[in-house]
Amino acid sequence: MTPVCPFAKSARPEDVSAKKHQKDSASGGSGSISPKCPFGYDSQTFKLGPLSCMICRALLFDCTRCVPCSHVFCKVCLSRFKDCPLCGADIEATEADTNLQSTVDQFIEGHARIKRSHVENTDKGEVGEKKTVIYEDVSLERGSFLVQQAMRAFRAQNVDSAKSRLIICADDIRDQISRMGNTAELCSQLGAVLGLLGDCCRAIGDSGSAIAYFEESIEFLAKLPAYDMEITHTLSVSLNKVGDLKYYDGDLQAARSYYDRSLNIRRDAIKDKTDVPSQTLDVAVSLAKVADVDRNLGNEVIAVEGFREGIKLLESLTLKSEETALEQRRASVLEFLNGQLPEK
Repeated sequence: MTPVCPFAKSARPEDVSAKKHQKDSASGGSGSISPKCPFGYDSQTFKLGPLSCMICRALLFDCTRCVPCSHVFCKVCLSRFKDCPLCGADIEATEADTNLQSTVDQFIEGHARIKRSHVENTDKGEVGEKKTVIYEDVSLERGSFLVQQAMRAFRAQNVDSAKSRLIICADDIRDQISRMGNTAELCSQLGAVLGLLGDCCRAIGDSGSAIAYFEESIEFLAKLPAYDMEITHTLSVSLNKVGDLKYYDGDLQAARSYYDRSLNIRRDAIKDKTDVPSQTLDVAVSLAKVADVDRNLGNEVIAVEGFREGIKLLESLTLKSEETALEQRRASVLEFLNGQLPEK
């Protein structure tokens, strides 16, 4: 299943604003204003602007200036080069650009916090009366923007930058939860963002923090309805990731517990969605993980049963000719499972 932005399922702020504007115009009530970022940044389009690093293509983090050419990049990104990536000049030295970093931080702090304004007119019959403007924080646009920037940085291996943006995003959602309660939308968004933070910590070898983030992600995702395929997939993946970390740490019993929880969630999912091949593949992967731990714990008979169940599932799976990626994954998992069976 292809990962999606945790903010993608909701209506876009512009759509909500447009609908409200139409409604208000028809009723003669409040109007709305939809200003745009002067630098052109938003969550829906790809943009490289004056505050972007040209290497990771995300907003600058730990701004570092090349000497003598004065081009600026993220410190981590620039550390991989001996010559300026933009102009090719020799880098004789580097220096922190705290002023520019302060500007970037201020931009992030303010971006999308004031996105729309509602203009209320208490006396509709009086023309030109002074109107009250009420500004709102549009977290959907801001959250999408922060996740977009974090994923660009993560793909470029600038993990500290990615973590910084995701932490801001998580704090924003927590603030909304404190005011609005544990709504399904907010829990889904926070669970996904916490999972991304876990991935960042795992990438830099901080397994303790990774487990803490994945655990918190599981806590929020477990509050949501089980019928949503994307939520079910994200929850089971977070459980497997904790299981992987426990497995590599040598705690096999804990690893099996997390793998088994993930397997049960995936089993329940295919009961309701028997026509979704990706979920059947997920069950086979979970069966392989549980069986592998069982073998390492000395439960060979139970392990072989798990491997055989996974093989049976995949052999009975019918895929369409255009589902080449799923077929490749099915073949790969099936090869692994067959390789675990004892030789006859």
